[in-house]
Amino acid sequence: MTELSRCSIARCCVLVAFLLGSVACERQGAAGAAGAVGAAGAAGRAAGAQPGSARALVADSTFARIIERLSEPGQYFDTDNLISNETSYLHIVSALEEMGVSGGAYIGVGPDQNFSYIARIRPSVAFIIDIRRDNMLQQLLFKALFSLSRNRVEYLALLLGRPVPADLVDWDDRSLEQLIEYVGAAPISPHEAESLQSVVEIEVKSSGLPLTEQDLSTIRRYHRTFIANGLDLRFSSHGRAPLREYPTYRRLLLERDLTGRRASYLAREGDFQFVKLLQERDLIIPVVGDLAGPHALRAIGEHVAERGERVSAFYTSNVEFYLWGDGSFDRFARNTIALPRSERSVIIRSYFGRRFRHPRSVPGHLSTQLLQTIDDFSSQYTAGDYRSYLDLVLGGALD
Repeated sequence: MTELSRCSIARCCVLVAFLLGSVACERQGAAGAAGAVGAAGAAGRAAGAQPGSARALVADSTFARIIERLSEPGQYFDTDNLISNETSYLHIVSALEEMGVSGGAYIGVGPDQNFSYIARIRPSVAFIIDIRRDNMLQQLLFKALFSLSRNRVEYLALLLGRPVPADLVDWDDRSLEQLIEYVGAAPISPHEAESLQSVVEIEVKSSGLPLTEQDLSTIRRYHRTFIANGLDLRFSSHGRAPLREYPTYRRLLLERDLTGRRASYLAREGDFQFVKLLQERDLIIPVVGDLAGPHALRAIGEHVAERGERVSAFYTSNVEFYLWGDGSFDRFARNTIALPRSERSVIIRSYFGRRFRHPRSVPGHLSTQLLQTIDDFSSQYTAGDYRSYLDLVLGGALD
């Protein structure tokens, strides 16, 4: 029996179990489907518990315990943030390389733009923290898809519910533009998409994290949104009118750094495989928490120190703008200064300015990406140099 046949049979078994509620079939399908779809041809999979193995039957795991130990209760924010709205997110990549920012521990906020920073920095561990519990659930969706995918094109096809090409290995050396062209033209099969979501749900459950039916419903809704919109998915918010400048997922993936190089985590197979390896070793850890909160960011810092690591990069997006607005910036600053760091540790921030255009803004981009060492941030904050948000984004930014 071919691998493709085994995958199809396993997926069908999972779908039948999902529809009929057969616990016995679901357990058998977990081993068959998750193993066949992802593990059978996954060269380089990290040693240890495999998706759908005995780990899926255990109510807890080291990965789950770390998430729960580091996290705070979730709070509300007015966007789903399924994708970023920062078209400038790759503009600091060459600067990171020139500064030698690499290894250590990475901390970031938001959805999958973090993977592009992780692919460039090559940390030994990464933490993706967000005030919304839903972001943690979305990260579990991404983690499941990484596990089920053997390469970039399979990952993108599964994320968007498109058919996986038969000549999978031949895609390893193809360009990102070719991946985008294939996935963009591929049709959606409702039956396959439904079957896929059942496989993904089993993989998500294997994380060991206690999940409610509402959690699983949110994960399904997020995946359905990616499938329904495909590469045309746009950033959206609740209660605020969408902006014309909000990018599509296609544009975000095809963005370049300031040298003109494609630099997303899907641009090269080696970058994707590095992120995949961290995911499979449970070393990309989603955390629920407020950057200005009393526990999560401090707990991450303590965990990093226990590992004998230093924070290499802390991606804050434009969270500091909101922290200035609600009066919690000082708490954030103290949390940040307490992180274990070196002289090369940096903050990556985004600035959105419709009234004031930042001197480092690039034409055609609503957002501006800025770099500052954490040491410089600490010195300026301690000296009282930050009297406004503009002081923060204008002072200390590296060229």
